[in-house]
Amino acid sequence: MAGQVLSAPPSPLAAPSRFSVLWGARRILFLLVTRDLKVKFSDSVLGYLWSILDPLTLAGVYWFVFTVLMHRRLGESPYIVFLLCAMLPWQWANGSMRASMRALSKDAKLVRSTNLPREIWVLRTVGSKAAEFLLSVPVIVFFAVITHAHVSWYVVFTPLAFFIQTLLLVGVGLLLAPMAVLFGDVERLINSVMRLLFYLSPVIYGTQDIQKRFGHTAARFYDLNPFAGIFDLSRATFFPDQWAGWGAVAISAAIAAATFAAGATVFRRLEGAVLKEI
Repeated sequence: MAGQVLSAPPSPLAAPSRFSVLWGARRILFLLVTRDLKVKFSDSVLGYLWSILDPLTLAGVYWFVFTVLMHRRLGESPYIVFLLCAMLPWQWANGSMRASMRALSKDAKLVRSTNLPREIWVLRTVGSKAAEFLLSVPVIVFFAVITHAHVSWYVVFTPLAFFIQTLLLVGVGLLLAPMAVLFGDVERLINSVMRLLFYLSPVIYGTQDIQKRFGHTAARFYDLNPFAGIFDLSRATFFPDQWAGWGAVAISAAIAAATFAAGATVFRRLEGAVLKEI
């Protein structure tokens, strides 16, 4: 990477060229993601377990509240599996969006001085959190086994949910990374939005619960939340009766694609101003 240091930042490339350069830098991206994981896991005794401890603790709290302290009327049994199917993807989304706001400022010297496309720093952030998510999937398998949760054929669509969420998070990251550098209030605003979005997303409840409580019209409006279709499709692996159908998934995919396109455009236009700021 040291050999790629230039005396001046390269001029902006057209979108097709940037994608081809990013594809050419895929090995460097892999090395950056791997390095992030090694650094995170090597500095603690528990290492990998820290990636699953937070969502597992949070899921345990909600499981205790809604199954032990209260009579649960949300979701489906086994509730701990129901929670984890959305809690783990949510942790990936939450971590990616928060970290994306610091993706450029965190390694400002490298961002300014290397000949890498700057989008790679956002891809690195989303990729690292995606790897942590994949490493936490065995937790769902463990609880599914001990609670005798049955796997449905919808498991074949799990990669689709993963792809849509990746596309969405990369798009959001490309929007947030430059804006957080240029506008100091963005990080505070997004942190507040993420707390609200947790309760507005089908994490502790399902999309079917919205339809049962508020009707079909409210459920269709609720599907405008891009995480609704993603989490719903992820849950269909164990809870096919809770699945709201392909409509919500199509909306999530369309929003993800539009967000990615908007993110790529905004990032490219703000790149020069960001380089001056950092």
